[in-house]
Amino acid sequence: MAESEGVDQRSNGAPGDGGGGVPRPIKIEFDPVTPGGGETFYSVIRDFVAGVASPPPPALLQRLRSSAAKAAPRLREAFRISARDLLLWTRRGGPLRALFVISVGTITLLALTGLLSFIIFLLVATLNAVIVSLLMSLAAAGGFLAVFFACLTAIYIGAVSFAIFIISTATISAIIAIIIATGT
Repeated sequence: MAESEGVDQRSNGAPGDGGGGVPRPIKIEFDPVTPGGGETFYSVIRDFVAGVASPPPPALLQRLRSSAAKAAPRLREAFRISARDLLLWTRRGGPLRALFVISVGTITLLALTGLLSFIIFLLVATLNAVIVSLLMSLAAAGGFLAVFFACLTAIYIGAVSFAIFIISTATISAIIAIIIATGT
C-alpha cells in the first residue's frame, strides 16, 4: 500500500494531518442576515426578546407592545427567508438530511398538535368550570333569595293578619259599642 506524505483522509472525507485531532475549530455563525439578504426568524425573535428584556424604565406592558409592533411587520418576510434557507440546506444534503428534516418537522407538528389539543381541552374545562360555578352560585343565591322572599312573604302575611285582626277587632268593638249605645 502506498502511503501519502503526512496527509491522510479522515472518515468524514476531510483531509487530516495524521495527528488524529480536529484540524480547525468548528465555527457557528449566528448572523441575523442571511447571505441571500433579509432577516431570519431567529433575528426577529432575538430582537423581540431584547426589546422586552431591555432596562426597565418603561413598563413591561409598554415594552411588550413596542417590541411586538416592531417585530410583527418583519415576521412574514423572516418566515419566508427561514423556510427558504431550510429548503436550501435540505437540498444541499443527501436523502438522510431530507429524512431528518421530515422527521423533525413531523415530530414538531405532532407535538404542537398535541399541545394545541391540550390547550383547547384546558380552555373548555376552564370555561365549563366557570359556567358550573356561576350556575351553582346562582342556585345558591337563588336558594338564599328564595329563603329571603319566603321570610319576607311570611312577614307580610303576618303583618296583614295582624292588621286584619286589629281592624276586625276595632270593627267588632265599634259595632258592639253602637249596639250598646243605641240600646237595642
